[in-house]
Amino acid sequence: MATSPTQRTLKRLKDSGNYPLVSIVEKWNPFAKIRQDLFGIIDLLAIDNKGNTVGIQVTSYSNISARVKKMESSDAISHLRNANWLLSVEGWHKKNNKWVSRIVDITK
Repeated sequence: MATSPTQRTLKRLKDSGNYPLVSIVEKWNPFAKIRQDLFGIIDLLAIDNKGNTVGIQVTSYSNISARVKKMESSDAISHLRNANWLLSVEGWHKKNNKWVSRIVDITK
């Protein structure tokens, strides 16, 4: 059974032990037949062991740059940065038959 990039990131965060709270905040809208992210840009929301709020956009490896641009151009990004959220994009791909990810920090 295929595992989505969001599920892989969720597992990575939970398994690390560094994120006591993690939740998927992307929801399926059955009326519009689309997925809707929190603030249009966040798939996963977490609180880390240091008390930081972490917002993550999850995607495939090939779409990382498009998701970074999407987040950077969002009206919400400045508010999230002002609130001191840690923000990143995580893209997944298979390398040597194993799933690996690249994380781009866009907290600035």
